[in-house]
Amino acid sequence: MGNVSTSQTSPIPFLKGHGTENDFVIVPDPENALELSASAVARLCDRRAGIGGDGLLHVVRSAAHPDARHMAAEAEWFMDYRNADGSIVEMCGNGVRVFARYLQRAGFAEPGELAIATRGGVKRAHIAKADPGSGSDAADITVSMGRAVLPAEGVTVSIGERSWPARNVNMGNPHAVAFVEELGHAGDLLTTPPFTPASVYPHGVNVEFVVDRGERHVAMRVHERGSGETRSCGTGACAVAVAAARRDGVDPAATGTPVTYTVDLPGGRLLITERPDGEIEMTGAAEIVAEGYIEPALLETVTA
Repeated sequence: MGNVSTSQTSPIPFLKGHGTENDFVIVPDPENALELSASAVARLCDRRAGIGGDGLLHVVRSAAHPDARHMAAEAEWFMDYRNADGSIVEMCGNGVRVFARYLQRAGFAEPGELAIATRGGVKRAHIAKADPGSGSDAADITVSMGRAVLPAEGVTVSIGERSWPARNVNMGNPHAVAFVEELGHAGDLLTTPPFTPASVYPHGVNVEFVVDRGERHVAMRVHERGSGETRSCGTGACAVAVAAARRDGVDPAATGTPVTYTVDLPGGRLLITERPDGEIEMTGAAEIVAEGYIEPALLETVTA
């Protein structure tokens, strides 16, 4: 097994998919025959010199990958996820939905429950049955996202002369959720919004700006650390729903009743449900939009 380089002579199959416009290059590789280097992934995800994507989903059988063999008895398939810069990441909620959609399309999964191994552990997905009259198999997919942690210390986020208190929510990655009057108040989100005290998030933070749209219905924009504004962020939508529920005086652990918020993002709509046991479920669309082959010449200059 080696890195993609000049030794690769056969075209490499790929697909392209997205979940609420969080888009991914999908590389099926059941037996883990390819070991994609960080530079190879970055070139594939490049929107001008490659295919383009927010990340890459390397589809591997758990038993064939050293990082997932211990999960093989519980989940047949491993989502070997990479960021667009080639870095390895534990989990991506939108990515799990697209991964599940690919498995369904390829005939490896049917509507119903599906376990998917990730570096963040085994995640549970549910593929809904499509409406027979819709002419499509693209029914929504629900993913269990784990539980939120709510550290007591929050921050103040600023854009220009405006400032807002932000709720600290951790979904396995850090979020600062600020409720604002208008989404335009968030500015261009090209750079990290300033926040104080800086000590609360020593390794950076994803910052969500949120407005109300109706009862248990919000809209958001997000600055993802290291990426700027993105069209969608699954963990961010979960953090926003939890923060909105607590702001509204709702805690399923106390009431024993699940609560669901509709969260509108620039790329689409997600439904976020928090259950009494703390488990958070994210439901949304996932689509495969193209498939083809990567020409070996695209990666000729890529080395380990």
